[in-house]
Amino acid sequence: MEGSPIPVLTVQTAPYQDQKPAGGGGLRRPTGLFESQRNYLPNFVQSLLSSIDLRDRQGCTMVVGSDGRYFSRTATEIVVQMAAANGIGRLVIGQNGILSTPAVSCIIRKIKAAGGIILTASHSPGGPGGEFGVKFNVSNGGPAPDAVSDKIYQISKTLEEYAICPDLIVDLSRLGRQEFDLENKFKPFRVEIVDSVDIYLNLLRTIFDFNMIRSLLTGPNQLKIRIDAMSGVMGPYVRRVLCDELGAPANSAINCIPLEDFGGQLPDPNLTYATTLLEAMKGGEYGFGAAFDADGDRYMILGVNGFFVNPSDSLAIIAANLSCIPYFRQMGVRGFGRSMPTSTALDRVAKSLKVPVYETPTGWRFFSNLMDSGRCSLCGEESFGTGSDHIREKDGLWAVLVWLSIIAARKQSVEEIVRDHWTKFGRHYYCRFDYEALEPRTAYFIMRDLEALIIDKSFSNQQFAVGNNVYRVEKTDSFEYVDPVDGTVTKRQGLRIIFSDASRLIFRLSASSSVRATLRIYAETYEKDPSKHDKESQAVLSPLIAIALKISQIHERTGRKGPTVIT
Repeated sequence: MEGSPIPVLTVQTAPYQDQKPAGGGGLRRPTGLFESQRNYLPNFVQSLLSSIDLRDRQGCTMVVGSDGRYFSRTATEIVVQMAAANGIGRLVIGQNGILSTPAVSCIIRKIKAAGGIILTASHSPGGPGGEFGVKFNVSNGGPAPDAVSDKIYQISKTLEEYAICPDLIVDLSRLGRQEFDLENKFKPFRVEIVDSVDIYLNLLRTIFDFNMIRSLLTGPNQLKIRIDAMSGVMGPYVRRVLCDELGAPANSAINCIPLEDFGGQLPDPNLTYATTLLEAMKGGEYGFGAAFDADGDRYMILGVNGFFVNPSDSLAIIAANLSCIPYFRQMGVRGFGRSMPTSTALDRVAKSLKVPVYETPTGWRFFSNLMDSGRCSLCGEESFGTGSDHIREKDGLWAVLVWLSIIAARKQSVEEIVRDHWTKFGRHYYCRFDYEALEPRTAYFIMRDLEALIIDKSFSNQQFAVGNNVYRVEKTDSFEYVDPVDGTVTKRQGLRIIFSDASRLIFRLSASSSVRATLRIYAETYEKDPSKHDKESQAVLSPLIAIALKISQIHERTGRKGPTVIT
């Protein structure tokens, strides 16, 4: 902190009309748009900072992190310069700008920060031709609720200027405190560069029995694991926690260097994109495999020979085995939450444990209220996201440590644990079919016409015969959620068709897409008979999918022959 005070500049700008955050996912756009459109990033950052009441903003502490994708370093520098100019007193930033989304949530809660800015586009592609995003987490560590996102959007549509300190240069690589004198500011602006893993690791130590997991991963009878960080933010966390702390061999972890383009691969942990891990697991050498997305909140679990654990099953199995985790033995279990499209496997576990289940719209922000009010201990979504009330985000590494704890406690393989669960609770056959990169108007009209069809009274009790299967419609609706904490009503969150045998079809437009639209179709059916638990999900669900294609006409209206991704 030497020389003259750093000037604070006010820069004139013109507003953009397309900077509406997609719920708790923040603003996600093609990276080229952030780079080429004048003041596109500063406009949104100013709108975000201005959404915080002035009295709360002045002198407050905020957390900043990124998943390391292309444009992150430039964006981090701009965020720092604008935070200083807007009266933020202190920023806590991960070394080299790197922080996983769960770690940001953890740090916000630990230091009681006013909020955090996460530079990520989640599982979207990186590199100059990929996507970039800016996400705002509030003081509870969770994604911004809709009211905050709406406020940011309203400010962005009329923004005429932003404040910035362009001469403020921070060294993101140097751990420790850096202070800067600013013009017309009584107190120096402080930046603290922290180890990306430390604070989060300390929290994990309070949740899990690390000795039990370490015994599983070391010694002559060790469980051989294969963990794929997919060249995203999770590399340092995997190496530090699973290898250094818990003793897994260093070669257990692959793709652990965060790359700006994620190695040219899509950092999406599913069977379509995590093929390197899947092929390694099919060889039979490893007993446990996991992959993470770019920012570390999503995960996939595989067993020996590539046995796939459906995310909805994973959530239910975790719920049924929480007694393996010291945190839950101490805190107890108050309730569960799942997004509406997630399979109802969790509901059967909840019934056996006599705890409530809260069915919410898709988006982790809806779980935050439930956890803050003490209603919910464990939450999950079908999109490979699970977490608990230890933070206010889904948490991929936490979920992996839960699975390792269950394996250690039960002394069973991944497949044995899953099959035992099916035997006890029944199997929920479940698939999601994604139609990506659709023309937005086409997707909108498909959903509009489908809603008109299924809501019509004549659709009720209609029967569909497909092969030897007959499905009778019992209930249809456009899903609406009333928050039990504050009474907030969220409408039009997906179309549901529930049949008399409890099978479900769900249609939903994804809110995370940027320029093009994604339409998702979810199919679920329940099978109690253990002798029928070995079938392929798509084969079992094919009659339901035939119904979905018939009533939506999605192939005829889009020219597609099938979905882009099936999970």
